[in-house]
Amino acid sequence: MNIKIMHLYPDLLNLYGDRGNIECLRKRLIWRGIDAEVVTHTCDDTSFDISDVDIIFLGGGSDREQKIVCTRLLEHKKELKDFVENGGSLVAVCGGYQLLGKYYKLEDQTIPGLEILDIYTEQGKKRLIGNIVLKSDIIDEEIVGFENHGGRTYTGNYKPLGKTLYGHGNHDDAGAEGVVYKNVIATYLHGPLLPKNPQLCDHILKNALKKKYKDFTELDPLDDELEHMANRYIVERFCGNGGKA
Repeated sequence: MNIKIMHLYPDLLNLYGDRGNIECLRKRLIWRGIDAEVVTHTCDDTSFDISDVDIIFLGGGSDREQKIVCTRLLEHKKELKDFVENGGSLVAVCGGYQLLGKYYKLEDQTIPGLEILDIYTEQGKKRLIGNIVLKSDIIDEEIVGFENHGGRTYTGNYKPLGKTLYGHGNHDDAGAEGVVYKNVIATYLHGPLLPKNPQLCDHILKNALKKKYKDFTELDPLDDELEHMANRYIVERFCGNGGKA
């Protein structure tokens, strides 16, 4: 078995160590004897071919970098939307999350989005910064990470990645964070996200493997004792009472 991962614009969208998410996806495949191929698409690339890609990762960047990336990605809007609607796995973090929507409204202009998701983002008066803990129903343990975003994302009736136990989330009073749609995981969580949450990483990998290999059932277990201990430390530090702080 093999999985092909595409990292979109790592030369622009890599503010918070998001390359660690790519390495986490790759390593957790290799440790199980599954071939992992990672390819990048940068500003210098002229061709855009995702026909044999299984997982796409779109990271975070500044508003300026998002404008550059969005201009380029809009040329491939149909390919990306078809990829998602056909069950392709897409992980979008922070700026990448915002780009999936209809638009991101700044003080002086509006950045058009890819309209892959029926969501929108508007700039807030202050940044939402700090550790964040979510209770999600797609994995067994809480999701932990770090958020730092000025945008407020309004997600309508989409299923959230999780209920906010600590931190802010999609916007000031959202009570929830991120979006799950088909095999899309869109979130503001940095850290990077996947090394801190191995169960979430495996959820993404399983979705990609199930789509590609109809007889695939389950991933072999890995020794994640240290990862789980680190996860529990964060959860207990910020949500010791199990409720929202």
